[in-house]
Amino acid sequence: MTQKTAIVTGGASGIGLAIAQTFVRRDIRTIIIGRDVAKLAAAKEALGLQCHTIAYDLTDIAGIPKLVETITSTHGAVDVLVNNAGINMKKVFTEVTDEDFQRILLTNVTSVFALSREVVKTMLANDVKGSIINISSMASQYGLPKVIAYSASKAAIEGMTRAMASELSPRGIRVNCIAPGFIVTPMTAKAFSDDPERMQKAVNRTPLGYMGQPDDIGEAALFLALSTSKYVTGVVLPVDGGNSIGF
Repeated sequence: MTQKTAIVTGGASGIGLAIAQTFVRRDIRTIIIGRDVAKLAAAKEALGLQCHTIAYDLTDIAGIPKLVETITSTHGAVDVLVNNAGINMKKVFTEVTDEDFQRILLTNVTSVFALSREVVKTMLANDVKGSIINISSMASQYGLPKVIAYSASKAAIEGMTRAMASELSPRGIRVNCIAPGFIVTPMTAKAFSDDPERMQKAVNRTPLGYMGQPDDIGEAALFLALSTSKYVTGVVLPVDGGNSIGF
């Protein structure tokens, strides 16, 4: 089989790193895009020769076409794109500024659109039967206080996933979304650090009774990346221990 090439944004830590690790274990050439040079170097050292890193700030929308051109000229056509990079902000609704809101949307939505568009162009040009995997959140499934911008951005991602799947699937490109529940990551730890009641509430409404691990998302992403999911497109897959249906 021809080796697959994947891009994982925000792949130097947390869920993104777990996805990259899972891909590398399955001999998928994995290109991690991130902003933190030190974290990228550590990921490269941990994952080895199948991992390649690029330091780039995806909020620089104008440079994304050139970024994708560089990747494809170096590594060939891209088979899998995982749009994982994202930022959160916990703030009371009335204190969220216009600038706060736009900053979250730029990182979590606009950059996902721009990068996906450019990667899809290369997939179509190379007749690649590709897979795009967007990362959403349970914040799009139900109302969470103090994360208005993040919630809006993830709801947008799920809408984009369905629209992209409808348009691109007839051309051989599947588009799906993973909606992680409460996963043990630095971002989650920061969100819960000053709010133990919020953390306990999250665990209590999760039927499995515990928070997930980044590897749980990695395995789900691998399933959606490979031909084992060849008849799956346009879905939003909760990987949440049942949190979205918990009481």
